[in-house]
Amino acid sequence: MKNTKKMIPTIFKTLHVANLDELGELYKNWDDYENDVIQLAGYVGHIVTTEALIRHLKNKDAKILDAGCGTGFVGDILYHKGYKNIVGVDFSKEMLTRALKKNVYESLSLCDLTQKLDFKDNSFDAIVCAGTFTCGHVGPQALNEMVRITKNEGYISFTVRRQEWDASPYEKFINDLQSSKLWRQIERYTSEYSTKEGVNCELCLFQVTK
Repeated sequence: MKNTKKMIPTIFKTLHVANLDELGELYKNWDDYENDVIQLAGYVGHIVTTEALIRHLKNKDAKILDAGCGTGFVGDILYHKGYKNIVGVDFSKEMLTRALKKNVYESLSLCDLTQKLDFKDNSFDAIVCAGTFTCGHVGPQALNEMVRITKNEGYISFTVRRQEWDASPYEKFINDLQSSKLWRQIERYTSEYSTKEGVNCELCLFQVTK
């Protein structure tokens, strides 16, 4: 974390917020977000998460949820790979406004991933969640809702920043979902995440089996 604080103060602040209101204010006023995250921090979480999904999801018409879409990093990759049926959600109105300008989403809406999601059961063929399971943002409880809204045999691809993985019970939630036969592991490994910070993540791809 020390390297992050030295390099990009705003990113350090997002990892140490007291609550989501404070986090929202940071994103609201983060004018250099894309430059800070991509150029300064060397963030690649959106790339590794999306590539993992594309290795297995061959149906270009699949309905995909970009959960915590931010300014549209994941949506941009998917769209230009031929996946055009993408729904984006984020808790920051300002991030959604920027994502809208990319013209890669079927729809965009405000959403708090820490709460029950406003989608029916089995709504999506796949979910991508990149850069959202991180310190001070969304915790492992959100995985239960993601499974609920994903169709049987659909995929959930997500990254968890290493510090967040070590601090929160992701292993328990993942194992409970496997024990309940609600999903099965397809890929899971340590991956690069923010290369210039020297931060890794746990990359996970699961297939829903409910």
